[in-house]
Amino acid sequence: MPGFCRDCLTGAPDHERRCRSCGSPRLVCHPEIDTLSIAHVDCDAFYATIEKRDDPSLADKPVIVGGGKRGVVAACCYIARTFGVRSAMPMFKARALCPNAVVIRPDMDKYVRVGRAVRGLMLDLTPLVEPLSIDEAFLDLSGTERLHGLSPARQLARFARRVEDALQITVSVGLSANKFLAKIASDLDKPRGFAVLGPKEARAFLAPKPVTFIWGVGKVTGERLAHDGFRTVGDLAAAAEADLMRRYGSEGLRLARLSRGLDERRVTPDREAKSVSAETTLEEDVAAFRPLERYLWLLSERVSSRLKANDLAGSTITLKLKTADFKTRTRARSLDDPTQLAQKIFAAGRDLLAREADGTRYRLIGIGVSELTEAAKADPRDLIDMRGAAQAAAEHAIDRLRAKFGQAAVVKGLALDEGKARAGS
Repeated sequence: MPGFCRDCLTGAPDHERRCRSCGSPRLVCHPEIDTLSIAHVDCDAFYATIEKRDDPSLADKPVIVGGGKRGVVAACCYIARTFGVRSAMPMFKARALCPNAVVIRPDMDKYVRVGRAVRGLMLDLTPLVEPLSIDEAFLDLSGTERLHGLSPARQLARFARRVEDALQITVSVGLSANKFLAKIASDLDKPRGFAVLGPKEARAFLAPKPVTFIWGVGKVTGERLAHDGFRTVGDLAAAAEADLMRRYGSEGLRLARLSRGLDERRVTPDREAKSVSAETTLEEDVAAFRPLERYLWLLSERVSSRLKANDLAGSTITLKLKTADFKTRTRARSLDDPTQLAQKIFAAGRDLLAREADGTRYRLIGIGVSELTEAAKADPRDLIDMRGAAQAAAEHAIDRLRAKFGQAAVVKGLALDEGKARAGS
């Protein structure tokens, strides 16, 4: 069975336990390894790993990235996971499960920088990179063997090593013949893993899994399928495609194909973002306009920073609020011109917020920008309202100061008020 050492890339037969060349035990062998070229790459415990990288004293401690009594876990390290902590879990529950955890507030700007660096290393392999989030992507390495002088599998192993050497974080790689199977494979050997799931073995591998193992099949859909007699992926695979389509329409066709390990979706590079947003869960329910306004300013700055970093602008501003009884309100406004300026995002959001500050107590507030376009179309000069041009120039000057001296180099009034409020609470 063909295989190789993930550390030195030397060929290794499947009966060997260590590489004959470098002695590493990290060997990967699979009968289809030299014929597969679709990969899913996922950074391991991304936010938490970056925080441990930047503070070595955290290396052997459980780390949770999140914050507040009522926020949620943004990420957690593998040590914290042994206590039952999971992403998206309420912070109060995570603290109860792991009271000795070190809790760190998210630093999205830092995570975005590292994510971009990982993406750059991916693009060194192939232009066919389809980002799924800040820390994961699909890659299509078809036809790259002649360019790099290595099979796609060996290229991916070398890439993983380059990420570790250059960025001091780790990734897990899943390799297969399509996106569905590659995504499954990347979860099989975490962290720092490399797993291969070939199409010849896919159906037998999938058969005993519950139907919820298929992406997009949640609890409600799973219960409906179980009621109809489809409890495992194998049950779906054994059914006639026409029967599943008759029962569930286009979703039935998708289930029929995926249950057999078939997925014809292509890796689509440069998938366009539909919106850029930020939100925060408040420490306590808030009804008063002024404290909500201060949170809104901080979120508007965060969204503006992300837009500028990605050379984007947008013309629709959406305010999101969640009430104390978990009901969500969204309100939107369209601007005359696309913007990436925090001041304009905040101004539109503030007007929307003023209408919703009716005594209702809110537990979450967020702001987003959609209808995205390139930054070149953002904030055209207004020959009548020169004050707007001056404000834009001032904001870009602040951006340059922060880039040089750090985010805290310049703090605007509303953010300063929020900082004082937190210090006094």
